[in-house]
Amino acid sequence: MRIGVPKEAAANERRVALTPDVAGRLKKSGFEVMIERGAGTAAFFPDEAYAAAGATVSDRNSVLQSDIVLQVQAPLAAELPRYREGNALVAAFQPSGDLLRQLAQRKLTAFSLVLLPRITRAQPMDVLSSQATVAGYKAVLVAASAIGKLLPMLVTAAGTLSAARVLVLGAGVAGLQAIATARRLGAIVFAFDVRPAVKEQVQSLGASFLEMAIEEHAETAGGYAKELSEETHRKELAFLAGAVKDADIVIATAAIPGKKAPVLITAAAVQGMKPGSVIVDLAAETGGNCELTQAGAEIVRNGVAILGPLNLASTVPLHASQMYAKNVSAFLGHIVQDGRLRLDFDDPIIRETCVTYAGEVRKS
Repeated sequence: MRIGVPKEAAANERRVALTPDVAGRLKKSGFEVMIERGAGTAAFFPDEAYAAAGATVSDRNSVLQSDIVLQVQAPLAAELPRYREGNALVAAFQPSGDLLRQLAQRKLTAFSLVLLPRITRAQPMDVLSSQATVAGYKAVLVAASAIGKLLPMLVTAAGTLSAARVLVLGAGVAGLQAIATARRLGAIVFAFDVRPAVKEQVQSLGASFLEMAIEEHAETAGGYAKELSEETHRKELAFLAGAVKDADIVIATAAIPGKKAPVLITAAAVQGMKPGSVIVDLAAETGGNCELTQAGAEIVRNGVAILGPLNLASTVPLHASQMYAKNVSAFLGHIVQDGRLRLDFDDPIIRETCVTYAGEVRKS
């Protein structure tokens, strides 16, 4: 069975779906691995490294004719006719109606890794967690570059500089990594999450947990935060308006799977923040946790910088690609047996991730 890895075509995407070491392991396990020329260059993996690992470096058309095509992002619609009918695609993309119809028309067996169920067997394949780790780390560095002060407390000949106060909204994977990174840089860190169960994790990283009394259950069976009632959300907004006033940096990471990101910082709350404060909104791609966030832009309101970065994981392409490649390799090991694609739809991993099969849209 041949695996093909094309160069990512999405704008500003620097990651690659397979790294040379993972490609070498797949080759030893019986796969034929074909990489498009230059596919790993932006992530600092040269063609020579793939060739040394046993992969074949080839042109794009040949790669897209492979039995299984591995990508980071979804293919461009204009390129779908270049994929061989009936082959398989594995990538990390949010399934949308138009894309799914186009994949089905091409009779591709397409898997979206963002739909992996939260079960123990799927943890080695969890691309959302691996890439969120990178994004949470980088968000703090972006904020540290944007703010006009140092993060650690410093005692200098010119006097003592107080440590920056960082507030992290959402204590999922990205939020926990943001907490850890801000603490390493010497900031005083606070965190908020509607799930009381994460309090211990937050405190173990050296941050203070901001607790708000929530009478309803705010966590799904899979461990994700869920949408709050209108009344509880109003209380949440008022609580956070008070919390952001004292923050120098706010890292917003709150998300609800499959839904628009919850607004946690209103325009009025931004007005109450200190001039020179910075908000980095990691939820910008799904609407933003700040009411004023503009996806892909940096704006300033009342002296507060509001950053809505997109695809932060791609800005750390080497490590992001290494983790993604290991996730994809684990997924391949699950769906391929004896050189053939195993489509057992009773298996929750396959059932939840397979979005198109045999010309039909399975999930939307």
